[in-house]
Amino acid sequence: MYTSDFMPTPSPFSLQGKTALVAGASRGIGLAIAKEIAAAGAHTILAARSADKLHQEVEALKAQGLSADARTLDVSSNDKVDEACKEIPDLDILINVAGTNVRKRFEDYTPEEYNLILQTNLHGIVRLTQILGKRMVDRGTGGKIVMIGSLTSLIAFPFLSPYAITKSGLWGLTRVLAAEWGRYNIQVNCIAPGFIETDLNREMWKPQFMRDWLRSGQANPRLGTPEDIAPLAVFLSSRGSDYVTGQCIAVDGGFTTTGIWPFEPPK
Repeated sequence: MYTSDFMPTPSPFSLQGKTALVAGASRGIGLAIAKEIAAAGAHTILAARSADKLHQEVEALKAQGLSADARTLDVSSNDKVDEACKEIPDLDILINVAGTNVRKRFEDYTPEEYNLILQTNLHGIVRLTQILGKRMVDRGTGGKIVMIGSLTSLIAFPFLSPYAITKSGLWGLTRVLAAEWGRYNIQVNCIAPGFIETDLNREMWKPQFMRDWLRSGQANPRLGTPEDIAPLAVFLSSRGSDYVTGQCIAVDGGFTTTGIWPFEPPK
């Protein structure tokens, strides 16, 4: 009988033995990412303001034999971020998804709306990354940080000015942290989701003219789903991406790189 001492090499995309935190994991893109990170083997901490929803999702993951936990985290206040971080263990992976949006003409934003968007999408994420990223640096075993930006990290759309400020800021922060923390074997990257249907934009996409516009201008003519984003987050959290840092990768059906026109060559 043939025997062998050969041991298969672990997959470069396995997250077995890693601890990850997904900030903004109660729904949409954040929840989809948390599920895939857990499925890849990481002990996954789902963090958001909606504690009850988080615990339901954690129990569902545990029922599948996966390792997960929940933490209450409100990035709309730096003081609350500081308090929450006291209960968060050292991480191998930090994924920053939390965000909000209000669509208006620039001149119509109130100071309260502007400040809420800036705090939730940028300042709170900066504070969270300062605290948890410093722990990665001090521990000295490397790590992965993934920012969830937006197409507005790369290109402009009207009626999104504060949102665009925050998502452009995250892309800038990604590049600087990649430069600063590369020496500590910490890779920092940004995902720019395209037109992904979530609770934040579902109403906007209901009119048929919006879907017709998308089909006429995007190589892949459908709206994206949160599940389209999650696999890239797993890759950027794994050792398979050890030589990828300081990048902003669009998951957008080709919107930022392709154009569609009505011309068809004769057959």
